[in-house]
Amino acid sequence: MSSTDYEAAVAAFLRKKGITRCPTVCAVPTQASVDEADRAAYRDYVAAQEAARVEKLKSFQQIVHLPAPEPM
Repeated sequence: MSSTDYEAAVAAFLRKKGITRCPTVCAVPTQASVDEADRAAYRDYVAAQEAARVEKLKSFQQIVHLPAPEPM
């Protein structure tokens, strides 16, 4: 199969299936550079999510009287 035939077959498949983006792109980390401010915002977000998770777990443990969780 020539390169042109291959590209035409892939394009036809994508049109037929209605695929709008490559699944590999969604599964593999990007190689783009991310600003430090965005990285810091993401770290803050992750920390807030973890703190909320721990608080929820502590609240649940108080209700059912389980031992406190070990720090990760």
